[in-house]
Amino acid sequence: MDIKTATALRRLRLVSAPEAVSFLVLLVCSVLKRTTDFNAVPVMGAVHGVLFILYVIFWADAWNRAKWDKKTGALYFVLSVLPTGGFFAERKLRREVESALIAARARKEKEGVVNA
Repeated sequence: MDIKTATALRRLRLVSAPEAVSFLVLLVCSVLKRTTDFNAVPVMGAVHGVLFILYVIFWADAWNRAKWDKKTGALYFVLSVLPTGGFFAERKLRREVESALIAARARKEKEGVVNA
């Protein structure tokens, strides 16, 4: 995995959890708006909207750089529209990056043994 791919996956991972939190807070604010006089929906809607747009931009970049198949790309997009999906996306992306780093280190060690 090259540095640009790792960076794209890291950006997507870093925005996925805040996007999920903002979605849950927006849902709570929506319920509070209908049950009380508290109305934070315009503010949380804007915050969630910005985070969702960032997620989609970073998702497209990660899909392009990581060369995901359609199933993997669709999975990460579907996780963005589920209320807690961002948390699952973050965990899955962290595991993906860690496995790629382990594989890269193993290749370097193997190359080092062959060249010695």
